[in-house]
Amino acid sequence: MAKPKLKQHHINRDWCKGCGICVELCPKKVLELDEQDKVRAARPEDCICCKLCELRCPDFAIEIETQEAVVRIIDKTGPLYNPADRDHCIQYMTAIGLIFGELTAAHYEDGVAADARIDALREKMICVEDQQYSRDYLDPEKRSIANAVQVFFKDGSSTQKVEVQYPIGHRRRRSEAVPLLFEKFQKNLGAVFTSKQAGRILERFRDPQVLDATPAHELVDLFTL
Repeated sequence: MAKPKLKQHHINRDWCKGCGICVELCPKKVLELDEQDKVRAARPEDCICCKLCELRCPDFAIEIETQEAVVRIIDKTGPLYNPADRDHCIQYMTAIGLIFGELTAAHYEDGVAADARIDALREKMICVEDQQYSRDYLDPEKRSIANAVQVFFKDGSSTQKVEVQYPIGHRRRRSEAVPLLFEKFQKNLGAVFTSKQAGRILERFRDPQVLDATPAHELVDLFTL
């Protein structure tokens, strides 16, 4: 059965803030922004009544600009059943950052994921490819992992766009990342080993020359419970 055709698009121009979300999502390119940056139905006869514009028109909306690889791989909607699902959903990770101000391994667990605010925010997010981000992602001289996030509110206001070209862990920020990585390593050792055993492991890892000189079997023995 063919999809019904809309007889008319009801667009409240007083509420429209020109964010372009509905224009971006419309699969048939029915909508466009006019000279006042207000949305209008330019080609209503092509509408297939999918209602993506209605569903995604936000009380407020969170727009994520990213690379093509992210849109293809971790732009996810619907249920997330386990930590692996959540770790591969950019909307989940963004929601955690907005709610808690940080993102740690613990935030992927079921107890945190049960927070209804997370899925409420995920429903308000769209991912948009920035073609320059995609080019820089593939550029061997850059290999950037750029993302940006911006929140648009119902009254037409918005936050500033927050953009990160090279996140912690990227080769260009190695000097910043190593101390944080060591701190994370120390914290996770303490969750598994006694303080004495964790101390012996840390002692080897603090000095790269000592670590390189440690035979493999001795290093493995340090991690034996």
